[in-house]
Amino acid sequence: MRIFDRRRHAARRARSASGFSEYSFLKQAAAEDIALRLSAINRRFDRVLDLGAHDGTLGRVLKADPALAGSLGDIIETDTSPAFLRRPLGVAADEEALPFADASFDLIVSALSLHWVNDLPGTLIQIRRALKPDGLFIGVALGGRTLNELRQSLLASEEQIRGGAANRISPFMDVIDAAGLLQRTGFAMPVADNDARTVRYGSPLRLLTDLKGMGETASFATRDAPPLTRGILTRAMEIYAQRFSDADGKVRATFEFIAMSGWAPAPDQPKAKRPGSATVRLADALGAKELPAGEKTGPGRPKT
Repeated sequence: MRIFDRRRHAARRARSASGFSEYSFLKQAAAEDIALRLSAINRRFDRVLDLGAHDGTLGRVLKADPALAGSLGDIIETDTSPAFLRRPLGVAADEEALPFADASFDLIVSALSLHWVNDLPGTLIQIRRALKPDGLFIGVALGGRTLNELRQSLLASEEQIRGGAANRISPFMDVIDAAGLLQRTGFAMPVADNDARTVRYGSPLRLLTDLKGMGETASFATRDAPPLTRGILTRAMEIYAQRFSDADGKVRATFEFIAMSGWAPAPDQPKAKRPGSATVRLADALGAKELPAGEKTGPGRPKT
């Protein structure tokens, strides 16, 4: 399935490169999230790959974190837009076609890039293969609640004016999808969780400016939908302000972070035991008294 036009997305990302630092607050937040997760892992990663590095925010955050001092080696950065890759270890590469040999990296990280991939299962398989045995992947992508307010406003405006509406906001995965994908693509000990961030703006138009500055405007592969008119966009901004304003007049914009992590399989990794293979009862391990099914607990339980 081809949802996104990758060339168009790369071109929009390239146009955002020169001023990206002014709009990198979401990238910064995702980078700090990844750094926090890594800081809980007591091991060294000699070869690190940053997928969708943009201006190198994630690498700088990881290198500057005192909790990660001495645990990271060289960080190789990739981006679909060469305009971002001005560092020595930068490689222009598409996340859908990684140019790396199997078992090349100890750690692969990605901050707010994988939600633009058409074939996410295929990309995750490539990531797993590029990891050495027992190598770690941690990625943060935008999730399904992202820009829900803008999505609703555009749909309502176009429905009012045209009598029908097209989806103008990119689709995003949810946390259940993410967990399932990690399992399907062969990661060991997969984990997925989510966190919604709210950003407030004085005007919905400022949100649109930020999205353009981030290189995050929609890049659909098909152009079946009629273009947005100025009247539809103006009405959408009015609806946005009416429905999603706080008491002080500022409007809300939701960005959901989906965090994914998993390990490349290795023979000596911990493995879950087969169901029914336990040799100790849970009640014994907890030192609790086990009651027959259906028997009441607490002070009101009949005495026997």
